[in-house]
Amino acid sequence: MSGGTMNHQRVVRNFMAIAWQALKGKSCSPVSSDFKIRVPLAGGDEAFYYPDAAIICVPVAGNAHFADSPSVILEGLSPSTRRNDEVQKYRDYITIPSLMTYILADSDRPFLTVHRRDGDTFRREVIADPGSSLDLPEVGISIPLKELYFEVS
Repeated sequence: MSGGTMNHQRVVRNFMAIAWQALKGKSCSPVSSDFKIRVPLAGGDEAFYYPDAAIICVPVAGNAHFADSPSVILEGLSPSTRRNDEVQKYRDYITIPSLMTYILADSDRPFLTVHRRDGDTFRREVIADPGSSLDLPEVGISIPLKELYFEVS
């Protein structure tokens, strides 16, 4: 998100740093908001989004400008993007066959809304205890909320 708050940047930065360190040398790789995700839509249409962060576990060519198979997507919430992230992007992202987890991260406090694939549907869970962790078994990492929200004031 262009023009985001420092807290928004810190949450996304922390997610990227933790994911990069945990996944370094493995088949999954985190990507930042500079990299597009292609989303198939009804009727053969498609949309392109720049999520704040994503984890992709399929090979992507070095000269590619987008991917269409993320396993995890994280969006940092802000007042100006919250509705779009919770409604439009959610509706589009869950159509991606490879997507296992869609995370909506509050930018100002340790509060995650996590949508996890459960067969053909997604189930919603909330993670708000600062002592808990965001478990991402599909990519083999767990992120303590204390680390995800490091330096968030």
